[in-house]
Amino acid sequence: TDKFTESVYVLANEPSVALYRLQEHVRRSLPELAQHKADMQRWEEQSQGAIYTVEYACSAVKNLVDSSVYFRSVEGLLKQAISIRDHMNASAQGHSPEEPPSPSSA
Repeated sequence: TDKFTESVYVLANEPSVALYRLQEHVRRSLPELAQHKADMQRWEEQSQGAIYTVEYACSAVKNLVDSSVYFRSVEGLLKQAISIRDHMNASAQGHSPEEPPSPSSA
């Protein structure tokens, strides 16, 4: 009967010992896991900010490349304006330089 009583006692207490060990493990590891979670969330936020910044910069560069047509047009108009200015300066000094290019050639 002593062996039987001891076996029943061990079997009855075995689940509580296992639960105690689980609780002990969770209590030790939970603060570290919570810190890792907080670090990962902070890194995710920083990563999302960096991704947004890079995407915004890429968009700005693409828009700049797409506007090269307009820059070439402005360059042509500036050259035409310089030519007209030179023609006007030469006319004011009494010289007769070549005719400036027509506005439709830009």
